[in-house]
Amino acid sequence: MVETGHFALVLAFALALVQTTVPLFGARLDNQRLMAVGGPVAVSGFALTALSFAALASAYASSDFSVASVWENSHSLQPMIYKITGTWGNHEGSMLLWVLILTFFGALVAAFGSNLPATLRANVLAVQGAIGAAFFLFILTTSNPFIRLNPAPIEGRDLNPILQDLGLAVHPPFLYLGYVGFSICFSFSVAALIEGRIDASWARWVRPWTLVAWMFLTGGIAMGSYWAYYELGWGGFWFWDPVENASFMPWLAGTALLHSAIVMEKRSALKIWTLLLAILTFSLSLLGTFLVRSGVLTSVHAFATDPTRGIFILCILTLFIGGSLALFALRASRLTAGGLFHPVSREGALVLNNLFLTTATATVLVGTLYPLVVEAFSADKISVGAPFFNLTFAPLMVPLLVMVPFGPLLAWKRGDILAVGQRLMAAFAAALLAMLVTALFINGASVLAALGVGLAVWLILGALTDLAVKSGFGNVATGIMVRRLLGLPRSVFGTALAHLGLGLTVLGIVGTLCFGTERILTMHAGETVEISDRTVRFVGLYPAQGPNYSEDRGRFELIGAGGSPVGAISSAKRFYPVRQMMTTESGIRTIGLSQLYISLGDEGKDGSVVVRLWWKPLVTLIWGGGLVMMAGAAMSLMDRRLRIGAPSRRRKPAAAVATASLP
Repeated sequence: MVETGHFALVLAFALALVQTTVPLFGARLDNQRLMAVGGPVAVSGFALTALSFAALASAYASSDFSVASVWENSHSLQPMIYKITGTWGNHEGSMLLWVLILTFFGALVAAFGSNLPATLRANVLAVQGAIGAAFFLFILTTSNPFIRLNPAPIEGRDLNPILQDLGLAVHPPFLYLGYVGFSICFSFSVAALIEGRIDASWARWVRPWTLVAWMFLTGGIAMGSYWAYYELGWGGFWFWDPVENASFMPWLAGTALLHSAIVMEKRSALKIWTLLLAILTFSLSLLGTFLVRSGVLTSVHAFATDPTRGIFILCILTLFIGGSLALFALRASRLTAGGLFHPVSREGALVLNNLFLTTATATVLVGTLYPLVVEAFSADKISVGAPFFNLTFAPLMVPLLVMVPFGPLLAWKRGDILAVGQRLMAAFAAALLAMLVTALFINGASVLAALGVGLAVWLILGALTDLAVKSGFGNVATGIMVRRLLGLPRSVFGTALAHLGLGLTVLGIVGTLCFGTERILTMHAGETVEISDRTVRFVGLYPAQGPNYSEDRGRFELIGAGGSPVGAISSAKRFYPVRQMMTTESGIRTIGLSQLYISLGDEGKDGSVVVRLWWKPLVTLIWGGGLVMMAGAAMSLMDRRLRIGAPSRRRKPAAAVATASLP
């Protein structure tokens, strides 16, 4: 099975080379037969890559320690779920997952892109094949997951204990679906540059792929944040770690691309800018791949890799980023710039949105790469952390968030800002009231906290106002309003949900950072501690044995008003003997939208234990908002206007002409 997987990977590489060259030459020669090769080859390449991945997963599931990757990242005593997720819990396996998703998107274009123009489809598949070929070659030459050991070891070295969690089953696949999903947007852009033609229909084809990638990347970042929150025992949801930034930058650029593509589709404007954004978004995804796997970063997320891999990925970056930007520089002047519009319009609001988002992306990029540049040209080592990003990123986000409710209510081409302001007056009044209530009635609330709460309420009610205005709320009878609401395009609901989810996330961040409390103390069994008007009793430490670890589990009780326990919380320190590593398993109790978070520290000689407790108001909204944003993207994808390609009435004549032209 292992050799079958290896051979399938080699065949997939060969097919990627065919997919790169044959359709491209067919498009240049206007040869329908050669262009038609791309589709079957893309599907076959995906099938072979899936077979290769299944072979590796089978080796992990059966604890085949003759495979070096399995030996280094698995153990016979691991629960089966962690054996399977361990397939991508390492560099080699995660890269195989990377190319599996890449070929999956190529196969989707082949399967569902039959209504694309033949030359555009051929060029898209060729570019996608070139990306696949480069990464197949990278895996086969520097990161082969099927290398054998002879003799085979009796036992494995175990998976990194931090990765032995269900979060590994969800976070990396979702993140890669987002990362790699933007490769389709990149391929469409390069294909348009090769043809030297771009129009509104191009944006209609690209938007669904952008939505899919953005949706999964949003989920991947949110789930990764929650995983780090509960698994590392540090109590935070975002650290501005360079590898966290590596996934955040494509999300910011992808959000700008999503909004820019709307302008291009609706008004045939911002063509060149949208094309450039599609290139830059995937380029940032490739940059993130380089940062994680090159060894230039020291991070809990980064894979420990040798310099050979870093140099190879750097060459891939140079080829695709440099090549696409060079092609853009050569062809952009030949492309039509698109239509004009008034600054006060929905197009103008989306352009302003793009301006803030791309500037924010550049800020995060500078903060992430600057320490690497300094270290490369000098012996100095510096770190850029939260203070820098709080001072540079936050001021860019605040005005952007203030403007978000205005965009959907402005008319295309020329809008009336005063009329929109009147429609948002109720949302503004509620936001102002929320600010006053926060400042006057919540103890310890600062001016910034009140402003943050008001901003979150403004976003949430602004999204609901959009639906209310478009359904005629307050202007028509209730029955008519309901019919209008149900008749609205699903993309309108999707936009409102995405903006509402953003408001929920902002509210969760403000609540946690501004109203949360923390206590660090030494406790003996039977002692109690007060935190944010809640009483917690430490029951004691109890040893326990897991399948491949031992642990000291601390038991805590939440004491009610009458002095009796109303809930239990467990936190533990685990020891994994194979890896000789300790991990902290945090104890979390969710109360409404808030959480009580407990983490164990070191044990003293007198039996005492260092305990860290946090009360985190509204913290669940941070990730709940992310899920709502994903739901908004999914709702927009269900809008029939976003289906890929041209209307069906144009397919039959086009198909007839194509058939008649064949020899």
